[in-house]
Amino acid sequence: MRLLLFFTLLLILQQNAWSQDSTRVVKKDSTFSLQKHIPSTATKRSALIPGWGQAYNKQYWKIPLVYGIISIPTITYIYNNDMYSKTKFAYEARFKEASGDASDVEKIDPVLKNLSASSLQSYRNMFRKSRDYSMMWFVLTWGINVIDATVSGHLKEFDITNDLSLKIQPTYLPQFNQAGLSLQFHLKNSQSR
Repeated sequence: MRLLLFFTLLLILQQNAWSQDSTRVVKKDSTFSLQKHIPSTATKRSALIPGWGQAYNKQYWKIPLVYGIISIPTITYIYNNDMYSKTKFAYEARFKEASGDASDVEKIDPVLKNLSASSLQSYRNMFRKSRDYSMMWFVLTWGINVIDATVSGHLKEFDITNDLSLKIQPTYLPQFNQAGLSLQFHLKNSQSR
């Protein structure tokens, strides 16, 4: 239900953003102007909500990938945090049991009941470490989402016409007595034709 609400909110925000889209022609006082695509807008949107920058760049196919990748550390965080809480409680109950208070031993999770206090302490530390790593991976994947939106935003208007060419040819430098390769870039101006 929350996911459906989230995607609905994302769609509403995207519809409001269409008025600022890069490919939209806006009529101003009987003249037409083409608005530019702004990469920083994609960056800001993707930093706020994952996938929003990809939607601004019109790369809708990336949105499920973004949520799929971000969901992995989220799920591992939830699992590790739950197990950390259970092992912490079990360890504290075993510690109290050693000092004479066995009231919490019955509340220990059945999977953890047969473990010793030292094993519980080891598992507790392992789940806490894994939980912390999950948070780090979540932040990292969110950052990769922002970087992807930024790079795609910058490449949105990259010139891919045939006016760009590269010529590779062998060359010989007599002053150094060396052979090598020569790379020549030719940028043809479309107005000079």
